[in-house]
Order: sequence, then C-alpha cells, then structure tokens
Amino acid sequence: MEHFKFSHTIRVRYSEIDGQKIVFNAHYLTYIDIAFTEYMREILGSDWLINSHSLHFEPVLVKSTVEYKKPALLDDLIQVYVRVKKLGSSSLSIESVIKRENEILIEAETIQVNYNNVTKASAPIPDDIKERIQKFEGL
Repeated sequence: MEHFKFSHTIRVRYSEIDGQKIVFNAHYLTYIDIAFTEYMREILGSDWLINSHSLHFEPVLVKSTVEYKKPALLDDLIQVYVRVKKLGSSSLSIESVIKRENEILIEAETIQVNYNNVTKASAPIPDDIKERIQKFEGL
C-alpha cells in the first residue's frame, strides 16, 4: 500500500465473528477506529488522548462509508492502513484499507470532525496539529 505511511496489525478474536464464522460487519469500524487512534498517537505522541482537551483536538466520527470485499476470519492477522486524505478547517477525511496478506478485505472512507467538548459544537483543528498531519502525509 504505497500511498499509506501508517498501518496497524490486529488479530481477529473469537468474540468478533458471527454465526457465519466471519467477522461481523460492525467490527470493521472498530478496527478502523483503533488504527486511527494509533495513527494519531504516531503523529501527536503517546499521550494525545490524555491531553486531548489541552490540545483542543477531539475528533469524532460523523460519516463512514465501507465497501466490503472479502471477510476476515477467526485468528486472521489483518493490517489496517490509515491516512488523512483531506484536511478541512474542522474536519479530516480519512481513507482506510484492511488487508489480510495481499487480499483487500475492506475499503473505507470516514470523516472525523474536531469537537469542542465544552461548547458541544465543531471547532477548528489547531494549526499545529494540521501542520503535523500535513508533514506526516506530505500534503
């Protein structure tokens, strides 16, 4: 995945499969969320979640589009690739791909909006965070 600079490995657990013995569809969004959290940890540092209030950066999911191509199975090691595709004033458009070895299982786009927990409304992404993301992604 040449245009992705970040990926995170996850092993499929028994509790994530359904009666068809494949990963239940909702778990893929959890995998994407886990990988996005690790992506931000890579860019902003290990304590970014603890200090999200002081950073004025608290992204929340507002939209997700997922295209299911092949199912993940119990005990699969999957790679979740994440990249910020577009930075808005208060939003991030994120592209994700989930693979098992060379097979693409999922392609997704999610949109996160920076949220101010005090005003309960969207807020601009701080310039220093935008700059870190742009530097990491080469935007």
